[in-house]
Amino acid sequence: MHTHLSHCFQRNRSTENLLSLTSFLFGSETLKQMAPAAASFPDYDTLKTVCVMDASGRLGSSLVDRLLQRGYTVHAAIQNHGDLQFEAGISSDNSKNLKVFHADPFDYQSIIDALKGCSGLFYTFEPPQYQPTFDEFMVEVEVRAAHNVLEACAQTDTIDKVVFTSSVTAAVWREERGKSASDFDERNWSDVNFCRKFKLWHALSKTVAEKTAWALAMDRELNMVTINAGLLTGPELSITNPYLKGAAEMYEDGVFVTVDLKFLVDAHICVYEDISSYGRYLCFNHVINRPEDAVKLDQMLTRPSSPSALPQRWQDTRIFKQSISNKKLGKLMVNFDTGIHVE
Repeated sequence: MHTHLSHCFQRNRSTENLLSLTSFLFGSETLKQMAPAAASFPDYDTLKTVCVMDASGRLGSSLVDRLLQRGYTVHAAIQNHGDLQFEAGISSDNSKNLKVFHADPFDYQSIIDALKGCSGLFYTFEPPQYQPTFDEFMVEVEVRAAHNVLEACAQTDTIDKVVFTSSVTAAVWREERGKSASDFDERNWSDVNFCRKFKLWHALSKTVAEKTAWALAMDRELNMVTINAGLLTGPELSITNPYLKGAAEMYEDGVFVTVDLKFLVDAHICVYEDISSYGRYLCFNHVINRPEDAVKLDQMLTRPSSPSALPQRWQDTRIFKQSISNKKLGKLMVNFDTGIHVE
């Protein structure tokens, strides 16, 4: 284990308790408890200061830019990735409302400092640079990070809402593949034993980290919603992306979905600003279930070496039935104003 992370785990005495938090399964009654409390929600003016963590990733930096355009003051919390170009990418017209913090998810005080004075948090996990591969160890890293961040939110009186970025992979993996009588939606959870058995580390990490976050949010009465995102497409999409482990199986099951950056950012802001949002939201705007879809995605992927042919199973000419639904998010976003709110 890396020395830095080993130290971080040792100084957190609640590690054993954390593991027990992630062992429970969510039922329909528990999902109902994920709805926000009936207490009054702050008006728009008091929601003006928010934190984005980790703001150095592709999603995080885009969220920062859009939130600034909408008139928010943003605390951009970045890990020490040596990302000196972060502020350079922000429009000078909006940079006056930007404050940059170096926040390590394993340094509790740095999280508290970044959250100070904020009414909301947008949290998305970015793997540390010194851990380039997504393996079983990364599961432990992401779960600990989620625990620390949610605990810090619970200790920050001004925090009214948390938007936690998870993944569709936390909902679609289970033993009885392809035998569901209904479409997958936000009520489904991936089977952690199945994920571990087939070394689906990305799915396992997202599932356990999200369950950890929900356990803490419900225990501390935090108003939290999650965005369970499909595969984020774009020029940086690589064949080594851990989401793609099991892509052929997801394709055959009709649950292989992608999302573009603009739609994903809109979804995050929508669930934050809409007082009726609650629970989980599957977020995607394209389904890969036809041969031409698979070919197009394959051509989009960057590879460390020469291009390789599509897996044989992807060359199947059949069209697979879509078996996943994002109706809950679709209904919420019907009237979402994507415009820019600048004072």
